[in-house]
Formats: sequence, C-alpha cells, structure tokens
Amino acid sequence: MNILLSIAFVGAWSSGFIGAKLGSGSAPTVTLLMWRFLPLAVVLGVIALTAARASWRGLTPRVLVRQAAVGALSQSGYLLTVYYAIELGVSSGTTALIDGTQPLVAGALAGPLLGLPVSRRQWLGLGLGVTGVAVVTVADAGAGTGVAWWAYLVPFLGMLSLVAATFLDRRSRTDVRPMVSMTVHAVTSAVVFTALAAATGAVTPPASGSFWTAVVWLVVLSTFGGYGLYWLILRRSGVTKVNTLMFLMAPVTAVWGALMFGEPFGTQTVAGLALGLLAVAVVHRGDRHDHHDHHSHHDRDDRHDRHRDDQDRQQPPAPGSFTPRRSGWHRARSSSRRPERPVRATPTAGPGSG
Repeated sequence: MNILLSIAFVGAWSSGFIGAKLGSGSAPTVTLLMWRFLPLAVVLGVIALTAARASWRGLTPRVLVRQAAVGALSQSGYLLTVYYAIELGVSSGTTALIDGTQPLVAGALAGPLLGLPVSRRQWLGLGLGVTGVAVVTVADAGAGTGVAWWAYLVPFLGMLSLVAATFLDRRSRTDVRPMVSMTVHAVTSAVVFTALAAATGAVTPPASGSFWTAVVWLVVLSTFGGYGLYWLILRRSGVTKVNTLMFLMAPVTAVWGALMFGEPFGTQTVAGLALGLLAVAVVHRGDRHDHHDHHSHHDRDDRHDRHRDDQDRQQPPAPGSFTPRRSGWHRARSSSRRPERPVRATPTAGPGSG
C-alpha cells in the first residue's frame, strides 16, 4: 500500500507543474490560481456543511486559524511562486528541479525542530537525491532558454514556504482530518488569490479551452491527488520519507515536460533520474531496517520511557519549550494500527504533560 501511495503521490504532485505550464500561456498566474481554487472551495465547503460535518466537531478557532496559516504557506505561497516562475519562462522541469531542494532543508531541520532522528542511511539517501537534482538542474539551466537569472530564484521561495507549512503542521497537538485541512486550505487560497486578482484587475477568465482544461487538470490531479496524498503520506510515514519522495518530482516532471512540451531531456537528465530512484530506495530500505529494530527492542524502549517519565515529573521543562510526546506515543502504540507514525513535537505546559 505504501508503494502504491508513493507512486500515486509522485505522479499527482508532478502533474501540478505540467498543469501550470498548460495554463501559463492563456492567463496571468493569479487568474489561473483564482479560478482553480474558487470552484474547489465551493465544492469542499458544501461537503463540509453536509456529509463531513462530523469531522469538524471539537475543533477550536485556534486550530482552524493554524490550518489557515498552513494553507496560506503550503498552497497560496508555494503555488504563487511556482506558477510565476513558469510564467516568467522557467520550464516546468527546471521549476520542479529547483523545488527538489526541499527534502534537504526539511531533512536537516526535522531533528532540531521536531525531535525526529535522521539516520545515516537517510542522510545518504538525501545526499544522493540532492546530487541527482543538481545534475538535472544544470542540464536544464544550460539549455539556453533566455530566461532571466533571477527567475530561477523564485521557486526557492515556494520551496521554503512549503517547508514552513510542513513544520507548522507538525507542531500542532491536534489531529485534523485531511478533509478538514484541505477545505480550510482551499478556502484560504481562494480568498488570497481572489484578492490578488481583484487588486491587479485579473479576475475575468479567458474563454480559451486550454485555460479551463488546465483548471480541471489542476483541481482533480494536483489538489485532490497531490495535496491529499502529501498530507496522508506525511502522517503515515513522516517528514523524511515524504520529502525524499519529492526528489522524484524533478526527473518525472522533466520526462513529462519533454514528452508534452519538447523541453530538453538528455543523458544528464537520465543520470539524475537514476540517482533520485536510488535515493528513495536507500531511504525506504533504511526505514524497513529501523522498523525491524523498533519491534525487537520494544520492551527495552518502554522501560526507558517509563524512566524518562519519572525524570520529567521531577524536572519540569521550561515554559514555552518544545519536546516530543514520547511517553504518550509509546502508551498508545500498542493499540495503534499505524505504529510507524512519527512522534509529534508539541508544546509542554508543565510537569506530566506531553
């Protein structure tokens, strides 16, 4: 199941770059994004008020505000920069390749910010993936498209926005169902892009069929497929694995863009694709090994956590500090159907919490 989810995620997420390319020639970026999110927000809003009303029970305004902030970063900020880069002339493959630096940043920050261990094997996979991204990026950037140099910096802003959204979501102590988070994210983005389109006089959509084809493509494949699978895999497998899969977006998009738009694709791209596949294989193999060790040392870990709980009660953490909810996770783990789910880092309010 995890393999199938990973394949579907890579294809759906990569489709977003292709859909942006499809719509970039027919309308400004804010127009395309506005009409991508307006109908989506309406549909999800109706579902939220009818079939999915139970999913919203118990959610406080603070939780919803946090989800709105996550949506503003993961969709509004990220997509605006990606689409704008493509509008400036950066190819879909190159945009995806630049965006592929995200796993390195997220993997490096997962330890200090979330308290999640990153093994040597995972770092090896991350290093291989970054090398593959660099190889393909150099090949595409050297194709001589005449794009201004600063345009290649725009996707980096989107990458940082998505990384920030990932960690903001993982900081939360409340589990929010994917349907709820997707609805809040879509409504937030619809408001943001409608305001931007109105401010720039770009509200009216073109009548061209290519524009509406791109809109349908982006709503079905990129939003429901890409973002839905992103948060699902994030919760099932953790930050490092989902961001390692991001390494595959660059070569997959490069192949896709070459087939659909005639974008450059040569031996360097093939080499980068091979390194990306190797990176994912290394990390997934390491996860299976770690999972085996996890079960073999289960009892020893529980004794260690009980001892840690005693120490925590004697020495309460400083106010406002962030620590992993280790003891709560291990107590719930025996009855959980998803034992591989990573520990969340949450704010601790005093002795005995977390």
